[in-house]
Amino acid sequence: MEFTAGGRLEVRLTASDVGKRVSVRRLTEGGSPGAKFTDTVGVLTSWNDGVLLITTRGGEQVRIAESSLVAGKVVPASPARRRGPAASYEELARAAARAWQPVESERLGDWELRAASGFTRRANSVLPLGDPGLPLDEALARVRAWYEQRGLPAYIQTATGAEGTQELLCAELEARGWVREVTAEMWIAGLAPVADGVDPGDGIELTREPGEAWLGRYQRKGASEVALKVLGSGPSVWFATVPGEGGEPDAIGRCVVDGRWAGFAAVEVAPSQRRRGLASAVMTALSRRALEEGASAAWLQVETDNEGARALYGRMGFTAHHAYHHYRAPEPDPGPDQAGH
Repeated sequence: MEFTAGGRLEVRLTASDVGKRVSVRRLTEGGSPGAKFTDTVGVLTSWNDGVLLITTRGGEQVRIAESSLVAGKVVPASPARRRGPAASYEELARAAARAWQPVESERLGDWELRAASGFTRRANSVLPLGDPGLPLDEALARVRAWYEQRGLPAYIQTATGAEGTQELLCAELEARGWVREVTAEMWIAGLAPVADGVDPGDGIELTREPGEAWLGRYQRKGASEVALKVLGSGPSVWFATVPGEGGEPDAIGRCVVDGRWAGFAAVEVAPSQRRRGLASAVMTALSRRALEEGASAAWLQVETDNEGARALYGRMGFTAHHAYHHYRAPEPDPGPDQAGH
């Protein structure tokens, strides 16, 4: 924020700025000119009936009464990054989609409808990169019908917090009763520093397919044929296994090499083997293989409440690029007979 107590405070915003990244300052509720200020930065997603709706980087929606504003302005679309590879949201979203492919997909304009018998939300949700080619309500009806035909709940994956993300779509979905169930973040880093991490030694096995031992450690037990197809999808897929006693690995990981990008997932360590550096060793081994294949940058997805993973990846040089969310369609309104009328 660049507002100063000694400077002149102005609201340099209008409803025509909807869709732009803004910074606003308002009085706290019930405040007076001498009261404390509250600052909010995010995308202005609507301005109706005297209320501004701002979606923050993490996807939180903040409603602000126009009467409480003391300053506001449009700010650059995204702050300059001090470290890590340069990357657009769309580039990362497409790389992530190629690394975790559905069994079935269909285009709706620039939207991709994806299904994989319910195995993970990522493979069973709409990726809306652009215009669906229909009015929004009609597009959402098509989405719901498509998933209903497959016996699946309708999900749409959106993102916030970077240039080109979907704050406006998030607001439209929430206004229509769609419920945000999951929020996670996409983190990125230069690949070479990750490869220079903990020495993996000679005990990590790298394979093209997940063996029975790898699947035994994977958190989603009992991998079906569909799950195996999703896990094995991607331009160049590698699975890392740290052998353990009794046949179950001490740790596992997965990496997909795709051009300059190496995407990491399923890095898991047996509870009894944690805090031994095995997760770092798995990441190092996979990174070195990705470097050999020409990758130079890394990405991964981490949930916002996974403090252990966030600390680990932060030490490796990863930083948050954007947040992503899965919105679930609301339950259909019951008809008169179902409602008991």
